Amino acid sequence: MKTLGIDIGSTTSKAVILDRGDRILSSVVVPSGIGTQGPQKAIDEVIGLSGLDEKDISASVVTGYGRNNFQKADARISELTCHALGGSFILPGVRTVIDIGGQDAKVLVLDENGRMQNFIMNDKCAAGTGRFLEVMARILQIEIDDMADLCLLAEVPAAISNTCTVFAESEVISQLARGIPMTDLVAGICESVALRVAAQAKRAGVREKVYMSGGVARNGGVRTALERALGVSIIHSPYAQVSGALGAALYAYKENL
Repeated sequence: MKTLGIDIGSTTSKAVILDRGDRILSSVVVPSGIGTQGPQKAIDEVIGLSGLDEKDISASVVTGYGRNNFQKADARISELTCHALGGSFILPGVRTVIDIGGQDAKVLVLDENGRMQNFIMNDKCAAGTGRFLEVMARILQIEIDDMADLCLLAEVPAAISNTCTVFAESEVISQLARGIPMTDLVAGICESVALRVAAQAKRAGVREKVYMSGGVARNGGVRTALERALGVSIIHSPYAQVSGALGAALYAYKENL
């Protein structure tokens, strides 16, 4: 049985194909999200990579920010459920899933069977999300993927006191004008995101093992700062950004849609 999971985010579309619920055949991330052709492009690409035809897919589930705008899947499922399933697949025994996406950040606390017991979600403000990092990277005229390496060169992370993205933008510009080193600013920005998400995680009740998913999981600067703030080790994987789509494909298999 081949199942397809699609996760439509605000800035990217992800897709995963599973074989019999236990083997990832293919996965893709397409840099186009809700309101674009990104979801269909992700589906076309993931099917092409798998070597299958569309008729070989037994069931499909869509999740994520844009799931209600997508009509071609067999079911629409909350991203909370999908990230819990995806995190448990990648890290058996996981008890906390921290997902930082483009527009929101969420913390899921799971029981020993992988069922969600509690969650906290921030979807009202860009601070603490991938969007915040994108804005700051644009101001500093750097690639967002270079942030982790720049953090390693920092001596004293700059203090970013504003939690609002608009005010933080002005604060960073002001610190640049005062000659604060680029590396210290980048480290401060990553730390700012980590501290905001850590506050959410503490309210939810962090338990080890801790897994980080979402596009920001690729940012080693944020991961390291988050580990310091929480006092725990955080696991991520090459499939971190497609964890929601993976969970959707797992749901399609488990529910035999």
